[in-house]
Parts: sequence; structure tokens; C-alpha cells
Amino acid sequence: MSRTKTGVVRSKKHKKVLKLTKGFRGANTRLFKRAHEALLHAGQYAYIGRKLRKRDFRRLWIARITGGLKEIGNGLNYSRFISKLKQNKIALNRKTLSQLAFKDFSTFKLVVKKVTG
Repeated sequence: MSRTKTGVVRSKKHKKVLKLTKGFRGANTRLFKRAHEALLHAGQYAYIGRKLRKRDFRRLWIARITGGLKEIGNGLNYSRFISKLKQNKIALNRKTLSQLAFKDFSTFKLVVKKVTG
């Protein structure tokens, strides 16, 4: 039986990796071994980044709600506001509340008034 070499298969695999690492710096886009390692690290960073993005956006939403509450100036802080929302059974998530505080402040004031008064 004749020996089979991996010429076509290997070159396809290498081309695929090198194509995915296009735009990387230095040897990470030209040498297969370096490109493969860079691609593995990039995948790990992307995975971690997807988790961090959720955390960062939640922090942003809380900051915007807090800023809106300070601007109204009735002495209500974020934690008491969220607590009162739950007591009054108002089901608005933080993303929606932050958009109201950031873009439609008059509606946000109405929500705060409904919660406090």
C-alpha cells in the first residue's frame, strides 16, 4: 500500500488559520505555529470579553440611573429606588430605566414619582 501524505489537508488547515489571523501583528499572521497560538489566545479573549461586556453594561446602566436620581434630587438613592420598584411591582429592568433616565427624563421622573408618592 502506498504512503499517503497530508499535503492538501494540511495546506487547507493552514490556509484557514492564516486567513482567520489576517490583521494580527508580526509573525502572528505569517507563520502557522505562531498564528495558531495567536488564534487560540484570541478565542479565549473573545470568550472572556463576552462575559465582561454584560458586567460593563450593567455598571453603565446603574450609573445612569443613579445620575438621574441625583438630578431629580429627592434624596432617593439607587438601592432604595430599586427596592421601591419591587415593592410597587413595577417590572422595569435596569436597561430600560437607564434609557429613560438618559433619553426621556420626563418619563423617568414620572416613574420615580409613582414609586415615591
